[in-house]
Order: sequence, then C-alpha cells, then structure tokens
Amino acid sequence: MNVKSNKQAKIGMGLGATSAVAWGVDTVVIGIIIASTPFKQSIMLAPIIAAFMHDFFSALWVTLLMIIKGEFINVLKLLKTKNGAILVLGALSGGPLAMTFYFFGIQYVGVTYAASISSIFPGIGAVLAFTFLKEKMNRRAWLGIMISITGVIILAYMPSKLDVDSQFFIGILFSLGAAIFWGLEGVIGAWGMKGDDVVPLYAINIRQMTSALCYGLFIVSFMHGYPLVLEAVSSKIVWLIAMAGLLGTANYSLYYMSINLIGAARGQSLNNTYVFWAIVTEIIFIGTPVSLQFVIGAAIVLIGSILVSGSAKE
Repeated sequence: MNVKSNKQAKIGMGLGATSAVAWGVDTVVIGIIIASTPFKQSIMLAPIIAAFMHDFFSALWVTLLMIIKGEFINVLKLLKTKNGAILVLGALSGGPLAMTFYFFGIQYVGVTYAASISSIFPGIGAVLAFTFLKEKMNRRAWLGIMISITGVIILAYMPSKLDVDSQFFIGILFSLGAAIFWGLEGVIGAWGMKGDDVVPLYAINIRQMTSALCYGLFIVSFMHGYPLVLEAVSSKIVWLIAMAGLLGTANYSLYYMSINLIGAARGQSLNNTYVFWAIVTEIIFIGTPVSLQFVIGAAIVLIGSILVSGSAKE
C-alpha cells in the first residue's frame, strides 16, 4: 500500500498504537468478566458467551453511532456491494472462526501457550498482504514485525508442566488456526476498504454485526448457551460487558482506520502490542508484580514497533 503522505503515515501509526491500548484494557476487562458470577460457574461456555456478548454490545454501540449520525443507511447500502461481501468474509474470519479456534487452543494447551502462538498473526498478515495486496515491505519493516512478535511471545509465555502429547499438538494446531484467521482478517479488511465509498466505521459496523449474528444464530445456539446469556443479562455484570463492548468498538474502529491508512501488515503489528498494554493495565489496577520477563518483552515489543513505524515514512 502506497502511503499518501507522511502526515497520513503518522496518523495511521498513532491510530494503530492507540487501538492496542484499547484492546489491552479490553482484554483485562474481559478476564474480569469471565472470572465473575455467573461466568465462573461455567468454565467451558464462559469464553464463548463472553465473546458473543462483547461483540453484540460492540455492534449495538457502533450501530447507534451510525444511526445518530444518519449514516446507517450507508452501511446497509455497503452491505449490498462487492466490498460489503468482502468485509463480511473478513468479519467471519476474525470473529467467530478465529475466536473459536483460539478458545479451543486454550482448552487444549492453556492460555499462555495459546496466546503466545496466536500472537504470530501479524507475521502471517504481513506475508499475505505482501503476496495478495502487493504491499511494499522493506527490510526494516519485516525486521520490526518479527521483533514485535518475538517480544509478544516473551511477554505471554509462561513455562508449565504440560505434558507433550497428542492433546498438546491439537491445541497448537488450533492456536495456529486462530493466528491464520486473524492474519486473514486484516488482509481481507484492507481489501474490502479499497475505494472511496468505504469508510472504516462502516466496515466496523458490518464486522461487529456479522460476528454477533454468527455467534448468536449458530455458535451459541449449537452450544445451548442462551440460559447463560440470560443469566448474565439479568446480573450486574452486564454493565461491565457493555463497557467492554465500547472498548472493543474503539479498538476495532482505530484498528481498521489504521489498516486503511498504512496497510494490513503495519496496522496488525502495532495492534499486536496490546499484550504489553494488557500487562501494564494489570500492574496498575490489579497489582500484578513487575517481572524481568515483562521488562525484556516490553522493551523488545517497543523496539519492533519503532522499526515498523519508521519504515512507513519510506
């Protein structure tokens, strides 16, 4: 993707970095939600139902915004176009598909392994963007992306006594599947936003509506999860879920705007630094102790991000 100007490049980088902050805080909030009543009483269903309700509220917030602005009719018009169909495909890839693979990865190998492995999605997105969207990537950008991914893996990784057996490798495959689908989402999203008639906020509206509908009509129904949904809606935790949905809307809006300005590869690499911000949020608000692993991983992530940011000027 040819960046139109140095100013646009800086704006795109700023949006991508800010989206990571929003998603990092959102990740911590979702963790609190899953650990709260009534979710903590249903270990297997909790992540899926939380993801559905998160995307439902996010879709609700962005739809209300579009209605207030008088632009929701433009979102519906976009849905009927080729670009709209492409954005729906990207939503299915990054929403239900990636998240379902991710949660299965967590089920088989645990959060730390699943998070570490799925965090390679910017690298996959960069390769796909270079191959299919013909995004120009110099050596500095490639190096920055790989360094960022390495830093994220260091931040997320935690040794365990997990036995290496068939279940472990199944979990690894599921986690890799999540990374592939998240990488695809960024590339498909960039493809779908090509053209002057596509506004990133319209794309986000389609993305969140598609994800919420797919969860609600298929995944939640298949898993018989609506009793838990109703229980959550009638509890006090629903207000925290609504706030998480708002954070998710902010993240995806900034993320898609960033991709639209600086391309899928750089946008994904900056957004992937959310792991750093999630840990910072935990340190500040929950009191998680600072470790040497965090300091090293955070430094590597920031170095990688600076390299990617600098390469956009070229």
